[in-house]
Amino acid sequence: MGLPTRSTTGPAARPRRILATLAALTGILCLLPLSAHAEVTAVTECERSSEHGCVQVNIFDGDREPVADVKVTLEGPDGSVDAVSTAEGPTTFQVDTADTYTVTLDGASIPADFPSAGTDLVKDLTVQFGSTARGTFDLTEAAAAPVPDGEASASASSAPAAPAQEDGSSGVSMDRVWQQLASGLRFGLMLALASVGASLIYGTTRVSNFAHGEQVTLGAVLSYLLIQVGLPLWGAAILAIGICAATGWLQDAALWKPLRRRGTPVTQIMIVTIGLSIALQFLIQFMVGTGTFQVVTGNPRTVTFGPITMTHESLLAMGISLVVLLAIGFFLTRTRLGRATRAVSDNPALASATGINTNSVIRLVWTLACGLAGLAGLMFALMFGAANWNMGLQMLLLMFAAITLGGLGTANGALVGSLIIGFAVELSSLVIPSDLRYATALLILIIVLLVRPQGILGRADRIG
Repeated sequence: MGLPTRSTTGPAARPRRILATLAALTGILCLLPLSAHAEVTAVTECERSSEHGCVQVNIFDGDREPVADVKVTLEGPDGSVDAVSTAEGPTTFQVDTADTYTVTLDGASIPADFPSAGTDLVKDLTVQFGSTARGTFDLTEAAAAPVPDGEASASASSAPAAPAQEDGSSGVSMDRVWQQLASGLRFGLMLALASVGASLIYGTTRVSNFAHGEQVTLGAVLSYLLIQVGLPLWGAAILAIGICAATGWLQDAALWKPLRRRGTPVTQIMIVTIGLSIALQFLIQFMVGTGTFQVVTGNPRTVTFGPITMTHESLLAMGISLVVLLAIGFFLTRTRLGRATRAVSDNPALASATGINTNSVIRLVWTLACGLAGLAGLMFALMFGAANWNMGLQMLLLMFAAITLGGLGTANGALVGSLIIGFAVELSSLVIPSDLRYATALLILIIVLLVRPQGILGRADRIG
């Protein structure tokens, strides 16, 4: 006698419609704080934060003294701004978009007693939130100056500005495309850490956990606090991830298992996760306040591979993310407990009938998912230099989009969806304002729900 399957139409489709509605509402809420107009501004002092980056342009003579009255232009995805150097110190800019910027010194404004007079000096700088990119121009020589303190620097060059790309478009070059592809891979791997756990939770319980974003934030916050009390980064990371995993175990023991035992409908459990999300937000604000914080202080060191520039922290985070994702794949496909997890995700009733302890598997999934979310939060802070109390809420839309795109309840689907969302978000900043790039994820989410609601790797005979 065959097992009945869930129909994708009629009453069984209600959870999907509820999920789609809640995901769309979450997307709108997440986009609200991101709709501010980004700009480039010349400032006297630039304060680094998770929402701003700084550019510092130093113009020196042969005695390493600042040169005044040189016109400096900073150009990026949000426009350009001009400033004039002074003898007081560097020329400083504040930017609202983490991207590659072009610094240009107007050759006509360079004093005539310097060899570089009359030649525009151009250099590209990669700016990240929470850090300062420094460009150094030595007007007495054309050779590249050494990079101070391991930071990104620019040197005077007599070469003219790079020509426009062959397709004739403005603002988009192949170098920038390669940089955005690398950034998309970086962001996709980090997003996958959080999305895989949330997808496993949905697969085993049919619950969309709206508090999963706060678990991401908790990982960064705990790492920051533990480093502040004197622990090294690796020690703080291990302990923070362990605490996050313990919170997942505690949540299932105190909340989700009693609710499952009572037969609480899935919709009501999702409402409980929303309440838990709000409670965790207030707890995190109490712990670190509403400002931004840096898990690792100091200016990041960069590594350049052709047209691609990455910080050492980003490369480390990408490597860790890849290793952890491969380990999860091995666990789910090659271990007995992993196969039991997949069985519960596919059909909990049948898995229970074959002797699998579904409650123990679900407890493991909550523990693993919260630990992965904590790791994702730490990777986010390392990649982007800074974090704040509501970064998880902003990532929640992207997690929902990735899970829906790949296929609800499937770990492989969450990985594929996360990589696609990562590339789409970063590449979209080539053609639309960078502060609207997360809208791309919302658009993808809506299209997938309309065209293929089961996702790329999902099955039509299951909800989602």
